Amino acid sequence: MTHFTTRFWLCAALLALVGAAARADDVAPVTPREALADAWWTGPLLAPNASSFPAGHALIEPYVFDVINKGQYDTSGHHEPAAGGHETGSLTYLIYAVTDRVSVGVLPRFAYDAPDGAPSSSSPGIGDFGAQVQFGLTNFHEGSWVPSTAVVVGETFPTGRYDRLTNTADGFGAGAYTTAFSWYSQEYLWMPNGRILRVRLDLTYAISSSAHVADQSVYGTPVGFRGHAWPGDSFTADAAAEYSMTRNWVLATDLVWVHNSSTRVAGSEPAATGVPALLDTESGSSEYLAVAPAVEYNFTGAVGIIVGARIFVAGRNTGSSVTPVAAINLVF
Repeated sequence: MTHFTTRFWLCAALLALVGAAARADDVAPVTPREALADAWWTGPLLAPNASSFPAGHALIEPYVFDVINKGQYDTSGHHEPAAGGHETGSLTYLIYAVTDRVSVGVLPRFAYDAPDGAPSSSSPGIGDFGAQVQFGLTNFHEGSWVPSTAVVVGETFPTGRYDRLTNTADGFGAGAYTTAFSWYSQEYLWMPNGRILRVRLDLTYAISSSAHVADQSVYGTPVGFRGHAWPGDSFTADAAAEYSMTRNWVLATDLVWVHNSSTRVAGSEPAATGVPALLDTESGSSEYLAVAPAVEYNFTGAVGIIVGARIFVAGRNTGSSVTPVAAINLVF
């Protein structure tokens, strides 16, 4: 277990201790408890919702963000300066409840890259397209220790450009099919002052297919290259909390740890001798720890906005960035 893994689970344990302390008001309440119906939520920036909503209802949640590159973490975890730049984009959740426990959704993505010292994207581009099915397992009921839980199966389709690029800033995809298996959980805790703390723990493991790669690509290959890339598996753990300050205002934060296995690229590229040179490289595994503080304002129980940022605080063999994010949550 790396020190990044240890940091994440220590922080997650602290959230659990906060939750345990909050249970004390079940024995000796100090102030009147906030009613669940009086607490309105948008949701934290990163951790999706484990709770099911009634059949026939839909959720639309468009996010806009700006990834501001701040540097690079080396293989030892030391932060180093690197070329900066911005990648502006959007991700939209479109979810429909087929039954009270089963929902389906699609996640279209768009992006525009403006790296420092290199040409920007020729135009905004389409990223890889996501789809998912969520199965609700349990639902939270006040007075019970059982949280809301769900399992989710997601698929990402390679709709974004990734190879045969004349400008690397036009690459917004990976060229691979990615299947993700997730477990979501959500619990409501009452703090000693009677206000509600809503907590989530989401775990995701993703597996990708290989991608055929030609010419210049997002994998760093040159013009004339022919071969394949094998993106590594990834694991994400996200512990999130939201504190209901008032009916409308909520403070939220995510603590997220991501581990990516090594990506391999193999094939041939042109050589000065005219004989193709073999290329076989490994990126090495990488990981990062990030926090995502945010503020929510909920106009009603079905309409809310959230503004915050994802901030890298540690990493290994990966870039470092700060990403301002804004979203609106609409439930119909």
